Amino acid sequence: PAHTPDYSRYRFLDVQRSDGIATLTLNQPDNRNAVHAEMHAELEHIWRDLGSDRSVNVIVFTGAGKTFSAGGDIKRMAARFGTEEGWDYSLHIPAATTRLFEGMLDVQQPIIAAVNGDAVGLGATLALFADVTIIADSAKFGDSHVKVGLVAGDGGAVVWPLLVGPARAKEFLMRGRLVNGTEAHALGLVNHVVPADQVMDTARAMAAELNALPPLAVRWTKLSVNKWIKHQMNLILDASIAYEMLSINSRDHHEAAQAFIEKRPPVYKGR
Repeated sequence: PAHTPDYSRYRFLDVQRSDGIATLTLNQPDNRNAVHAEMHAELEHIWRDLGSDRSVNVIVFTGAGKTFSAGGDIKRMAARFGTEEGWDYSLHIPAATTRLFEGMLDVQQPIIAAVNGDAVGLGATLALFADVTIIADSAKFGDSHVKVGLVAGDGGAVVWPLLVGPARAKEFLMRGRLVNGTEAHALGLVNHVVPADQVMDTARAMAAELNALPPLAVRWTKLSVNKWIKHQMNLILDASIAYEMLSINSRDHHEAAQAFIEKRPPVYKGR
């Protein structure tokens, strides 16, 4: 029998379904769709619900408002440092991160990321783990983990080298460099670049095209290619997320977060 999940239980995500296409929206525009622990938990589970939904053939993944996702919540990072909550967080996140990205790779329906605005840090990684990416030409895009004293370990170290090769990936990730959508497209990070007001229309048109094709052929093609990405995840993610959790407990990370909040230059000591 057809199964329809209860999407109303999600507080930070919104799912709308129409004619075989589900639109999944990161729905905290007043916080620039930053992925805090509660939204992260919902992102770990949503793919299983979408995967079991017989009415969904294609998933369009986007952000509410003008931002796709600003990544992590820096004020929370500063508040958590050195606390019991911070320690618990660093113990819990490796398994949670693995669940999130395995969910995206394993859900059989193709995911089209409609990157409607800035996608930074984890926001960029979420877009890159989708199957097709469409970005606004004006959107800022990149993985700025190092700028807040963190290793780019929650997926960035896995997916960037696959797309642009290890040398360019290392440069981008070590510098925490952001580019606009046009440059991200020229580098081969994303599939398509369009003006911001055309992102959703372009994503919906591609979703309609995929929706009209034989579903099993589309789904199993996705899963076949994703074997390669899963191999890279298996190779890298345990180490990279462990390094990130070491860095989350470093004083330099706390200094980076505090300096950001206090709008002053940080002073790093390599500890």
